[in-house]
Amino acid sequence: MKKTLLAAVGGLVLSASLMAGAQVVVRIGPPARVVETRPALPPEHRDWVWRNGYHRWDGNAYVWTPGEYVAPPHPHAHWVDGRWEHRHGGWVWVEGRWR
Repeated sequence: MKKTLLAAVGGLVLSASLMAGAQVVVRIGPPARVVETRPALPPEHRDWVWRNGYHRWDGNAYVWTPGEYVAPPHPHAHWVDGRWEHRHGGWVWVEGRWR
């Protein structure tokens, strides 16, 4: 019983990790980026950085996700925006990251 449970849990972890590495290729190119008006930075968050908004694919259409101020993971970190890249005969989302 214990081995069966461990094998089942291991299969779930393996499946989840395979799914996490999968890329979704969207055949329709993304719309032009929305020009956002950046709100004033709240004084209590003076070390936060602005993360630009982006279009995400919801499985049927592109949906705009607005930009926001976020706390960096460490001092002097800066945000590199995500982007849509043309590859595999369509468009693939490359996640943003901290650098």
